[in-house]
Amino acid sequence: AKDYELRQYETAKWVSTVIRGEAQKEAMRQGFWKLFHYIQGKNEKEMKIDMTVPVTCLVKSGCTDFKISFFVPFEHQDCPPQPTDSNVFIEERKAAALFVRSFGGFASPEKYAEEADTLARTLRNRGQPFHEDFFYTAGYDSPFKLFNRHNEVWYFKK
Repeated sequence: AKDYELRQYETAKWVSTVIRGEAQKEAMRQGFWKLFHYIQGKNEKEMKIDMTVPVTCLVKSGCTDFKISFFVPFEHQDCPPQPTDSNVFIEERKAAALFVRSFGGFASPEKYAEEADTLARTLRNRGQPFHEDFFYTAGYDSPFKLFNRHNEVWYFKK
């Protein structure tokens, strides 16, 4: 469709942390730094790991817990170094079909929510079954990139 795409993602490992009881923007900031420390060597092998994209944030309806995640680079998928921070963990996300809506600019939590609402409305109108109680935000750019930014919202297909 012109306003969204359906993607198939394979099973993959992500390094994640859950930030509780903060506003989404602050949770993203705190979560990003915890994960950044992990890839800078705060792991059992004291190994530096390349930064990957996207950075995702799990947003659940009516919940103030946010799970922030970095994709584990392909060369570390089989055996990622274990985090030494007890609040950081490796998770395996199962293969899934996702509805994805892309948009540009600097994405605020409000903009992500607006884009997720637009995608949800479109999917409902087209009779596409999806898990409506949560969505992921996905950011692809450094905060220093000013132009041609790429952001996404993801809903899992039922």
